[in-house]
Amino acid sequence: MLQFLPPPLQGFILFAALTVSTIFWSFLLYVVALGKLIIPARGWRIFCGKLANALVQNWVGINALGLKLSKHIGWDVQGLNGLHPDAWYLLLANHQSMVDIVVLQSIFHGKIPTLKFFLKKELIWVPFLGIAWWALDFPFMKRRSSTLRDLEAARKACDKFRLVPATIMNFAEGTRFSAAKRETERSPYTHLLKPKPGGTAVALYALGRQLSSILDVTIVYPKGTPGLWAFLCANSVQIKVRVKQIPITKELLETITDPALRNQFKDWLNTLWGEKDKLIETLLQQTAGELEGVCE
Repeated sequence: MLQFLPPPLQGFILFAALTVSTIFWSFLLYVVALGKLIIPARGWRIFCGKLANALVQNWVGINALGLKLSKHIGWDVQGLNGLHPDAWYLLLANHQSMVDIVVLQSIFHGKIPTLKFFLKKELIWVPFLGIAWWALDFPFMKRRSSTLRDLEAARKACDKFRLVPATIMNFAEGTRFSAAKRETERSPYTHLLKPKPGGTAVALYALGRQLSSILDVTIVYPKGTPGLWAFLCANSVQIKVRVKQIPITKELLETITDPALRNQFKDWLNTLWGEKDKLIETLLQQTAGELEGVCE
């Protein structure tokens, strides 16, 4: 719809539309937050939680529709079968760009519960979004750690998730990937930074066996990782996503709670990241082969 316009103008229009949409839906979430604050009864809070999640689903759906109408996105997504919007999940994904959030919201819309993540306590003061996050029951933490004391604090913060299905999202690398960061931390991976176990351990400890499974998500941008502005300005974008469900076993949970087994949990996460790194390389090589075949 907007592809006939100059790229910067496309980007400006989309950014303005997304901003207005965010403010509008945040305002509605403020109303829900006020209701929760005035009436703290358990049943009412559950109702408000479900209403808030429904508002977010509408917000995500409208944003996704806007992107679909304004640009061509070449999706190559596999592994979405067997997901349920009324289950509980822990989602682990590699992180390269702010566009990752858009990708995850788009492909999982209506298939799993609303994406939520641990936030620093200070972020509750972020304009528009802070109160909205509170209304959505995002857990605000003083810090992210895997010590037993902080795991207990996380479990208390996540008690509300036991009432309404949720998806806890965690970018295990802790920051967006770049070649410079990889060199600085001496990452053993080609396309990833070292995964930090704290956030994953916190989520697993907090919800434990209530989680249906872990969603291991690998995101690849075959033609190069776009920043948010470049994504909004582009006429077309190619995105590959692979989703793998990992069962949550008793043995895995024990590696979090037993200090003697803590290194086994780190080894498990490092192995998972090694497999993800190889998958990214495979997907990039496939794209290179496809482009080579077109040029011949």
